[in-house]
Amino acid sequence: MRLILMGPPGAGKGTQATFVAQHFGIPAISTGDIFRANVGQGTPLGREAQKYMDAGEYVPDEVTNKMVRNRIDEPDAEPGFLLDGYPRTTAQVAELDGMISFTGHRLDAAVVLTVNAEELVQRLLQRAEKDGRTDDTEDVIRRRQEVYAEQTEPLIDVYRSRGVLVEVDGMGEVDEVTARIFAALDDLPQS
Repeated sequence: MRLILMGPPGAGKGTQATFVAQHFGIPAISTGDIFRANVGQGTPLGREAQKYMDAGEYVPDEVTNKMVRNRIDEPDAEPGFLLDGYPRTTAQVAELDGMISFTGHRLDAAVVLTVNAEELVQRLLQRAEKDGRTDDTEDVIRRRQEVYAEQTEPLIDVYRSRGVLVEVDGMGEVDEVTARIFAALDDLPQS
């Protein structure tokens, strides 16, 4: 199974990615986790990514594309993968198409979690308080929502036109959302 998990910041992608990846026996690949690991280790990539993350902007495509390509080339991703936080732009969609077609497969589904905008802000403020995330101030959160609307939301229509979009209500308890995702994906044919 080759999946993309989409939705605005705070929609619950990271939480759901873990459950979905375990369910299908594939790795959950989060660009945010990879960026934060590099920041924590003080790598050159991490220092560059930190500038963009702190401003609520996307890390440039060339850095992100290389990182994702390297990750999905690892042996554990051979039977499939779940991408959380990628692609975020139409240029990244084209790059991902090339990565997947090179392996002889196709994208099985693009799952988008839909959540009320104000609920998203509250979730992220709570996460910032709980996890000590410096990139989750209210101004940065709102800017990230704007960037998502401008750059990533248009991908929903791209995947809808390809017939692989699966929309899931992301409101409610975690286990309710997980059940909705499983119900939507369990009968899909896999590439």
